[in-house]
Amino acid sequence: MTDVEPKLSVKRENEDTLEAADSKRARLDANGDEPSATPVGVRKHSRDQTADENGADTKRVRQTPVKTEVKSEPAAASPRKAATPKGKYAEADSDSESESNSDSDADDKKSLAARLASKAKASPKPSPKAKAAAPSSAKKAPTPKKAAKKESSDEESEESEDSSEDEDDGSDESGSDSGSDDDSDDEDAYDDEDAPKPKKPAVKKAASPKKAAASPKTKPAAGTSKKASKSADGDGAVTKKKKKADEDDEDVHKWWEEDLTAMLGDGSERWQTLSHNGVMLAPEYVALPPQAFFKYNGQKVALSLPTEELIGFYAAMLKSDYVTKDKFNENFMVELRKVMTKEEKALITDLAKCDFTVIQDYFEQQREIRKNRTKEEKAAIKAQNEELVKQYGFCLMDGRKERIANFRVEPPGLFRGRGDHPKMGMLKRRVVPEDITINCSKDSTPPAPPAGHKWKEVICNKTVTWLASWVDGISGHAKYVMLNSASKLKGLNDMKKYEKARDLKKHIKHIRRSYTEDMSSKEMAIRQRATALHFIDRLALRCGNEKDPEEQADTVGCCSLRFEHIKLEEPSTVHFDFLGKDSIRYQNSVDVEERVYKNLIIFQKNKEEGDLLFDRLTTTALNKYLTDFMPGLTAKVFRTYNASITLQEQLKLTPTDGSIHEKVLAYNRANRAVAVLCNHQRSVPKKFGEQMDKMDEKIEAVKKELNEARKVYKETKDEKKKAAVERLKARVDSLVIQKTDKDENKTIALSTAKLNYLDPRITVAWCKRYDVPVEKIYNKTQRSKFAWSMGVPTDFTF
Repeated sequence: MTDVEPKLSVKRENEDTLEAADSKRARLDANGDEPSATPVGVRKHSRDQTADENGADTKRVRQTPVKTEVKSEPAAASPRKAATPKGKYAEADSDSESESNSDSDADDKKSLAARLASKAKASPKPSPKAKAAAPSSAKKAPTPKKAAKKESSDEESEESEDSSEDEDDGSDESGSDSGSDDDSDDEDAYDDEDAPKPKKPAVKKAASPKKAAASPKTKPAAGTSKKASKSADGDGAVTKKKKKADEDDEDVHKWWEEDLTAMLGDGSERWQTLSHNGVMLAPEYVALPPQAFFKYNGQKVALSLPTEELIGFYAAMLKSDYVTKDKFNENFMVELRKVMTKEEKALITDLAKCDFTVIQDYFEQQREIRKNRTKEEKAAIKAQNEELVKQYGFCLMDGRKERIANFRVEPPGLFRGRGDHPKMGMLKRRVVPEDITINCSKDSTPPAPPAGHKWKEVICNKTVTWLASWVDGISGHAKYVMLNSASKLKGLNDMKKYEKARDLKKHIKHIRRSYTEDMSSKEMAIRQRATALHFIDRLALRCGNEKDPEEQADTVGCCSLRFEHIKLEEPSTVHFDFLGKDSIRYQNSVDVEERVYKNLIIFQKNKEEGDLLFDRLTTTALNKYLTDFMPGLTAKVFRTYNASITLQEQLKLTPTDGSIHEKVLAYNRANRAVAVLCNHQRSVPKKFGEQMDKMDEKIEAVKKELNEARKVYKETKDEKKKAAVERLKARVDSLVIQKTDKDENKTIALSTAKLNYLDPRITVAWCKRYDVPVEKIYNKTQRSKFAWSMGVPTDFTF
């Protein structure tokens, strides 16, 4: 695992130093601190180290976002110069916690529910058409041609890190075993396929609704083509597409425009009525054909169905790195012996003598057949899947139709895990109806189990949001069928989470002052709590819980750090090295305050490898202490708060006069600063080199076209040729920016922070201020997830 980029300190700007009303979005902190372009923690590396590999063009592009329109007093330094010295934390307690909105005094007196309700009423409610329309300046910006759009995709398609809610416990999601990288070769991260296509102006003024309704439909004149007919109509296919988008928008339940006070309540009951069709179970195992056989010690062996199924799981993974790991193979053989017959146990004893290649070849053939399906076959499969979604993919909650996120029960297979998980290679057994608990209202008809089976239990629990649950055979934890991320309950939870992080801004100064004083306490437990909270706040570490390393991977958080996870270096440097959530290695070197360094020396005294660093502190005790400052405050809220504040500060470096692509690059760099702060890493995609080579070829091809266009213009001086030169020049700049962005993101997972830690209202307000279509940042699914934030005003501040 490579070292991640530096974590830098963030200082906030002061509102009162603004010279013009139109600079309101770049408010400065009330104590007058200079702005900083860096996140909370500090790492001893250069942030631009990857840029040096991209050549002169890339370096020029990287410098562009440094421009900013923020006005400050003459004595104030530029954002770049105001960065905290390398290897040091931000010294002052006057970080962005002091930044306050104009209505902060009123907010102090209101409850969270009342405040949210008032904000919802105050926010403008754009019409569906206004939401769908891109800013006018965005339409004028040069965009890549159709050939490039075929290669476009959301940048999340390359993220290997799980985008599920990032729990603050430093532990594995043992049910999630998709540790492989997405080898997508999509290159154009900016041309989102969901972005609305520019609409040509109608030739004639549109008739009023009454006149349009009264006028009869007329057929095109004889000899007129369909294409010409559409053009004469003014809108054509674009109108139909827009109309369909408006219909979809009208179908959205805009719960955020309702009375939020009643919705928030005390959270005791989440719904009143609930009905659904249960879950879709994995299909039963079908025996392999005779030509796909297993050999042991060179001899063909007939297998029982349970044994054949398990051996097939292993054969399907022969090209993965897992089969090279001793623990994986050891656990597989243990599981295999559990299902084998007596005869098979007597014969098959050595994994080295097992030959899975014939079965593997059969799987490869089937994979090729699936790839080469005809258009009709693909359409039939698509129709079948749509029917399954209609049957299982929706529920009725409080009279409204809601989408279900994961109605398919995970099929059996070999557990992979992340990192060196001790249970890799074990069998994830098939989930049967007798394992599943169904949750629905008492007055509804429970879903019918498959013939010959029954559900484990049918309950009516209105305090939870899951529809079905069962216990995972590997981790022993419950797994749930939940609502889609765009549902009312999910959106409400997100809104409450980010509002709680905003509330922390009012208390953070007091909390930091308190734990700083406690670092000198005579009571060791208090001193350990203060030091741990200092790291959780300043370095955005997860809290961490104790667990059994025999059952789960040896991952830790702040409270569960051990003696060997930190190294001290005089005079005040601390080196961190441990496995965090999902077995992602956390390496960081920071210079700390003298009091923190002395405390760590004391905490390590008379301890050895395996001993807890904070042996008198628990997560429960820490969270209980935090509730004294603010109701509902936990260590996890600090992570959300620092991530969102960092994004807001970094976005101030957006070039106001830049192109759409330059602004999106600035956003991705701000997002990346947060990902580095939160240690959201990924391994370099396997096909990354090929993707970069393709981008180089594309850039060279467009440059060649540009040179030829310049020659033609030089000879003809034709204005049309000049316009062609400008378009090709913009295309080259766009591709260079995209290559830069892709290269900088090769080891950073952006989606986890963007979907779970960054208040979407910051992003939406930024899009509105800088005339960037929100489609460039959020894809269609993400826009649905954050629909509640789309009406935020341009001057929103976290």
